[in-house]
Amino acid sequence: MSENKKFAIVLSGCGVFDGAEIHEATLTMLAIDKAGSTYQCFAPDIEQHHVINHITGEEMPEKRNVLIESARIARGKIKPLSEFKATDFDALVFPGGFGAAKNLSTLAFDGSNCKVNPEVENAVLEMAQANKAIGALCISPAVMVKILEGASVTIGSDQGTIDAINAMGGSHEAKNHGEVTVDEKYNLVTTPCYMLGASISQIAEGAENVINTILKM
Repeated sequence: MSENKKFAIVLSGCGVFDGAEIHEATLTMLAIDKAGSTYQCFAPDIEQHHVINHITGEEMPEKRNVLIESARIARGKIKPLSEFKATDFDALVFPGGFGAAKNLSTLAFDGSNCKVNPEVENAVLEMAQANKAIGALCISPAVMVKILEGASVTIGSDQGTIDAINAMGGSHEAKNHGEVTVDEKYNLVTTPCYMLGASISQIAEGAENVINTILKM
């Protein structure tokens, strides 16, 4: 792939503990823009699993919508994931955050027995069947393994998540800050980001390396 490509970014809410990880999402957008390409944000129009107070870490007695919350990061320029078509894009990218494991899937609660949101699964499978690139950051690679049989990914070094990846039939490569794993069968590029104890600069490096690797495919 060369420059001036169209990326779709799938968000899962707004905030690391119950939605999309904001640094990973915005730095992915920045990496795409710096590379001379464009992006469109998507999110499923569903209720969040729960809402977390990001100061106390405690659950709050309220309900929020994943699409509406994701619109905060996208500055309102976002579409329901139901409208995604693989024919419109060159690559599909999933930032991390617990939203990927709570809203896009049930990975946070069910581990290797998790279920994936049907719209997420359809988007990933459409891209894979079209031999188009997929990027996943942080915890999102584990969700990809549930969809893409036998996929090779990295989430850094978290043993519990590695065990879940192995149990789902995937394979895991231990990687450090900014490093990527490329599964050539699925054109899947993954990096650990905040699954490691990372700084925001290291997140930027990881996001850029995912995007630039995709662009070189």
